[in-house]
Amino acid sequence: MKPLKVVVLASGSGTLFQALIDAAPNMNIDIVGLITDVECPAIERANKAGITTHIVALQDDRAAWDEALRQAIHVAQPDLVVSAGFMKILGPRVLGDFEGRIINTHPALLPNFPGAHAVRDALAAHATETGTTIHFVDAGVDTGKVIAQRVVEIHDTDDEASLHERIKIQERELLVETVGNFATGSIRFPDVTKHQEGSLS
Repeated sequence: MKPLKVVVLASGSGTLFQALIDAAPNMNIDIVGLITDVECPAIERANKAGITTHIVALQDDRAAWDEALRQAIHVAQPDLVVSAGFMKILGPRVLGDFEGRIINTHPALLPNFPGAHAVRDALAAHATETGTTIHFVDAGVDTGKVIAQRVVEIHDTDDEASLHERIKIQERELLVETVGNFATGSIRFPDVTKHQEGSLS
């Protein structure tokens, strides 16, 4: 079986990305590129691992940025695109070409607490548990089909930082497990009419 070719999208420290790098030698995956929207520590992690990097800086013209990102992903010809701390909403050009091939990690048990402040929102709601979700990316904000989840208990002593740190541990493990399941075929891609083999026209 050929290795699953993976492109990672990131915007920050790259700890989720690093988890995939560390696990890759024991998995049937090939990380074929890192794409970021800014200069960030994730790029250093890619350089150390010999992984090609590309920065697609956010533009005021979101349609132009969407197209630039689409083309950057196409260069790597991935089977799977992993949004790992990539804090941007993907546009219709990217989603159109890679429908059913983009997954995202989120620090909550979706559909609960979508959006950029999921950990803070869980604490504000006085929830007793939260967790992490891997889901397919669609045009909404954290509204795509859920693939896998793990529960994290909320302690009375938790603040946003402590809770988020415990969620991140589970998030990294769940991401590696999920990508591995795509690589083995245990998780199958949805049957869509258009994906990364589409034309660049």
